[in-house]
Amino acid sequence: MKIRSVESRVVEIPFEDHGSGLGITPSAWRTLETVLIRVEDTDGNVGWGEAFGYFVADATRSVVETRVKPLAEGATIDSIADWNRLTQRALHIFGRYGITMFAISGVDMALWDLAAKRARVPLYRLLGGEAPVSLTTYASLVRYGQADAAAAMCRRALDEGFGNIKLHEIAMPVVEACHAAIGGRAPVSVDVNCAWDEASSIANLARLRELGGIEWLEEPVFPPEDFALLARLRGHGVPIAAGENWCTAMQFRHAIDACAVDYLQPSISKVGGVTEFLDVVARARDAGLGVLPHSPYFGPGFLATLHLATAHHELMQLEYLYVDPAAQLIDLSSIRNGHRFTVGDAPGIGLEPDEAVIRQFLRAR
Repeated sequence: MKIRSVESRVVEIPFEDHGSGLGITPSAWRTLETVLIRVEDTDGNVGWGEAFGYFVADATRSVVETRVKPLAEGATIDSIADWNRLTQRALHIFGRYGITMFAISGVDMALWDLAAKRARVPLYRLLGGEAPVSLTTYASLVRYGQADAAAAMCRRALDEGFGNIKLHEIAMPVVEACHAAIGGRAPVSVDVNCAWDEASSIANLARLRELGGIEWLEEPVFPPEDFALLARLRGHGVPIAAGENWCTAMQFRHAIDACAVDYLQPSISKVGGVTEFLDVVARARDAGLGVLPHSPYFGPGFLATLHLATAHHELMQLEYLYVDPAAQLIDLSSIRNGHRFTVGDAPGIGLEPDEAVIRQFLRAR
């Protein structure tokens, strides 16, 4: 396929989390920033992708426009995997991680959507899947830092039918308050975004084991790629999960070799797009590990993850960011039934961004 154009736009949609907007960076979190990628071929077919943009959307878009776009626009791409590898090689001096890989991820994703549309099949079929399946998502809460607010959101998610809840709390009293509010009605996972050290992780793992009903502890320590340290935290009664901040399948290979985690968590908008995600899934299959994808997205990234999970059953539960956006970048109502999603048979990722929403929430350049 010959690529006519690559376009990137930053869409920022405010959301309500019914809390204080406490983020995991020095900034409060109040908007969902998406670096939306639109790729068009010379036949007029269009593919959509999403590069990771939370807090760094302008930087990610800059790399798309100045570095990745020139390597795709005007090119004839017969193998997306080959294009991805050649692009990584061309840009390796900027690092095969972080914003460089975010930018490659978004364009790669759009190319896969485009390829499926050209083949007139849903993406999951292009990836080897046979039929749609009903996929379970869990409610991924933001960090509230306040026991009452966090517990109230746990009860709300349960009332809405979610059967699994993930907390982002780093203080054990808040975790315990949420656990009590859930009252055994649903399994709980805890993501602390690398906030603990080894000693506190071991102590808190013991407490989590005592509480019971904890499915996994996610990214307990910094740095997230300290595979030896992660390996030492396994076997304490609570499975360890990580991977959202690992880029390329190579880093996942190193983690697997180090026996670092029980569950792998690639993020399609960060790891290197569909191409690298597929490589991670293959490595997980060979290692006998489950995959819990990082997918707190509302655009093409979430849809592409749904298609990957439809095609590859190594993907277990999917993450659904439990906030209320001011508008939906993509209307998911046709494929959603409560906390379950079933992709349809439309070509590509199946649904397209709402141009009216894009215009309303487009960041001025």
